[in-house]
Amino acid sequence: MTSWRPTGDELDLASRRVLVTGGAGFLGSYVVEALERRGTQHIFVPRSAEFDLRDRAAIERMLEVARPDLVIHLAAVVGGIGANRENPGRFFYENMVMGIELIEQCRRFEVEKTVVAGTICAYPKHTPVPFREDNLWDGYPEETNAPYGVAKKALLVQCQAYREQYGMNAIYLLPVNLYGPRDNFDLQSSHVIPALIRKCVEARDAGATHIDAWGDGSPSREFLHARDAAEGLLAAAERYDGADPVNLGTGSEITIRDLVELIARLTGFEGEIRWQPGQPNGQPRRRLDVSRALERFGWRARIPFEEGLRETIAWYESIT
Repeated sequence: MTSWRPTGDELDLASRRVLVTGGAGFLGSYVVEALERRGTQHIFVPRSAEFDLRDRAAIERMLEVARPDLVIHLAAVVGGIGANRENPGRFFYENMVMGIELIEQCRRFEVEKTVVAGTICAYPKHTPVPFREDNLWDGYPEETNAPYGVAKKALLVQCQAYREQYGMNAIYLLPVNLYGPRDNFDLQSSHVIPALIRKCVEARDAGATHIDAWGDGSPSREFLHARDAAEGLLAAAERYDGADPVNLGTGSEITIRDLVELIARLTGFEGEIRWQPGQPNGQPRRRLDVSRALERFGWRARIPFEEGLRETIAWYESIT
């Protein structure tokens, strides 16, 4: 394995005008902070009330106002298994149209570089573990999140096609499941970690005897702290110019059963965990091969999982 080494031709983010779609959101807030640490003076964060990314005219107006050298596309309509199951059409259309229109307008406006965040949900349901980027097209995604996954995967094809035809510097990254402070803790739309933290904290404080957990606990997941993900995105923005998609993750997995027990211990919830095997498990396993990110642009995750969970729990308790 050959690892990345500095070449002297990195993109200097401090001197660039950077537009971050979704920059006011969970991951986006960490990306903006990471840009500020690099000394970036011109950071434009569009708000959906003013710039509807489903509308071509709004995207054109946004690019005219911001005049970015770098666009980082994080905006997405996302949620956990329940939200995906209830909104397959919306999740497909809105994620597809936002990305397609934005990438096309970045091409027309001759943006120097475009970074597109994909999703781990794009991988086939039964991808061999660890997930390698070359496995992306080996099957259909897990059914409960396939519309979202397919919509985001189509943007990889667009980036590659535009690179081939127009010479566009568009790169595509695949962050694994994210977590951290500022996550969405709404039980109707949240992902597994914030949902479990909220359930355990509320049950502990109420003196409840049990919590309910979806599925049977057998699937595994890999989790990446959003602060690490932000650093990965910017490392790629600085150093990577290639057509191949790149995973962003830790390379380690935990079963949902072990995750629930860990969060219960860290929150001090001592009651029963009642599994609901009639609810969907989602994809059977998720663990990434993360070697390409190290090879291509010298990035690896840094934050230990339990440390990140403790930070996230402390943050949630501070706002409740």
